[in-house]
Amino acid sequence: MSDALKHECGIALVRLLKPLEYYKEKYGTAFYGVNKMYLMMEKQHNRGQDGAGFASIKLDVNPGERYISRVRSNEAQPIQDIFAQINERINLEFKNHPEYKDDVVAQKKNIPYIGELFLGHVRYGTFGINSVENVHPFLRQNNWMHRNLIIAGNFNMTNTNELFDNLIKLGMHPKEKADTVTVMEKIGHFLDDAVRKLYKKAKAKGMTKQEASPYIAENLNVAKILRKSAANWDGGYAMAGLLGHGDSFVLRDPAGIRPAYYYQDDEVIVVASERPAIQTVFNVPFEEVKELEPGNAIIIKKDGSMKLSEILAPLERRSCSFERIYFSRGSDAEIYQERKMLGKLIMPKILEAIDYDTENSVFSFIPNTAETSFYGMLEAAQDELNKQKNAAILNEKEKLTPERLQQIQAHKIRTEKIAIKDVKLRTFITDDSSRDDLVAHVYDVTYGVVKPDDNLVIIDDSIVRGTTLKKSILKMLDRLHPKQIVVVSSAPQIRYPDCYGIDMARLEHLVAFQAALELHRERGTYSIVEEIYHKCKEQVAMEDVSVINHVKKLYAPFTDEEISDKIAEIISNENIQAKVKLIFQSVDDLHKACPKNLGDWYFTGNYPTVGGNRVANRAYINFYEGNPERAY
Repeated sequence: MSDALKHECGIALVRLLKPLEYYKEKYGTAFYGVNKMYLMMEKQHNRGQDGAGFASIKLDVNPGERYISRVRSNEAQPIQDIFAQINERINLEFKNHPEYKDDVVAQKKNIPYIGELFLGHVRYGTFGINSVENVHPFLRQNNWMHRNLIIAGNFNMTNTNELFDNLIKLGMHPKEKADTVTVMEKIGHFLDDAVRKLYKKAKAKGMTKQEASPYIAENLNVAKILRKSAANWDGGYAMAGLLGHGDSFVLRDPAGIRPAYYYQDDEVIVVASERPAIQTVFNVPFEEVKELEPGNAIIIKKDGSMKLSEILAPLERRSCSFERIYFSRGSDAEIYQERKMLGKLIMPKILEAIDYDTENSVFSFIPNTAETSFYGMLEAAQDELNKQKNAAILNEKEKLTPERLQQIQAHKIRTEKIAIKDVKLRTFITDDSSRDDLVAHVYDVTYGVVKPDDNLVIIDDSIVRGTTLKKSILKMLDRLHPKQIVVVSSAPQIRYPDCYGIDMARLEHLVAFQAALELHRERGTYSIVEEIYHKCKEQVAMEDVSVINHVKKLYAPFTDEEISDKIAEIISNENIQAKVKLIFQSVDDLHKACPKNLGDWYFTGNYPTVGGNRVANRAYINFYEGNPERAY
């Protein structure tokens, strides 16, 4: 993705099922869990660079001994910073107490971060200030062990204001309105309630307060707590939580918007946002890593038993297709094939754009994450070339000479590494007057491989704002003097805001939205812009179930090709000599390529939850009123 759209958050949970002595004997260290967490977080670093956090819980400790540890960082390399702090503390303890090195009992008692239950998080902050206080995991502390709650997740809620008001109605005083805080406090409220009820039962059974604690831990119904807590959540989420006494859970939203995968054997239970992270770190095959079903939770009790529980009735599965196009690592076996298929399916449009002239066309990709789609595009291009060769041979078979046959067979698809990202100049450019000229050199190009009569075909993951194309990439590609630059997006046109975790909240930043506005201006139909505004305003006070996405009306009069051509005009300028053509994936072909992940609301406006329509309308109101605030 050439536009500066960052990634999503990622979670990692590890529960060791054997005593620490087992890992010391088998793997040489009682810090096996800590080491695995480091790898799990690094393997998901692609999902978030703004911050990282780690929490651990020791099971069955004595009163007065610390059993919860947490460390968070928002440094430039947050994962490395976290584990540098952990290693520094561990090494200090070993230096001061050499006798700990071979004594697992002493290690567990005296050294923080070691334990049996771990939660990690890598963050991309779509909301809020990027301070360390906004970094997960969040901790809700209490002197009762089972009331301690640690939360981390990959999520955004569309109804944070409603959730906040509900907490106030419960008599609470939340410290802020962020969705992470409101979600944690809601779970915490029902956790406290469940503990109180169990304590009353224990007391009725004649137990002392001290005897009641293990009774509460054993009988705490985590699934019931989650059902009550999540009853009115509207959003996309894969959320993990730890309770101080050792229970843990991972909950996925009922539409399956955000991903979650798990693996279990006799040594460990592990959950992550991406399947390859589990496969690589624990060296297990694809088929042994399972997907957590929408609306379900993995619940791990303190005794190590694991259960899958339906918390919310599943909705129509609308898993985020952007995960497949871009966010998740392409090393996943399914995602790799899906991305190749995205390249294959868009090839017919490319062939039309270059008038089937494969001989005078150079194919490439930008950025590196588009490489897999590029391979799929090449396979389709090779199929077309084979057809052309067969046709040439059959047409000329009566007069075919050895020289002509050799010429036909020598025809190859021309592929080159055209664009290379040089440096992140944006990090120190502050003067707007010089920014554009410097940003234009973020990418460099390979000279001498494109001829003046060539078509230059470049495939990208997606085009969101078009800014980098306009200010950098097209200018650089035009220096090669091609006849035509064909920019191909393996994703459809992004027309609507996302409200479930991707940083696409403002409509006016989307180049497809800008194109639609411009088309209305040109055709004398711009009055519809105000009409849509009033329609959106009328629905502000309506119940969610009655709200429809009125922004769709903006795009309704135009074909996909008309909007694509207008985007091409917007991102081009008079200094670019080559003809510029933009090609976008169709929604139908996206669904063919990614049949299990049909979440397409940013392309179609068909949101998987009722709150999505409200967010789209609010984003439009903000655009019309010139309000830069987020729509959720």
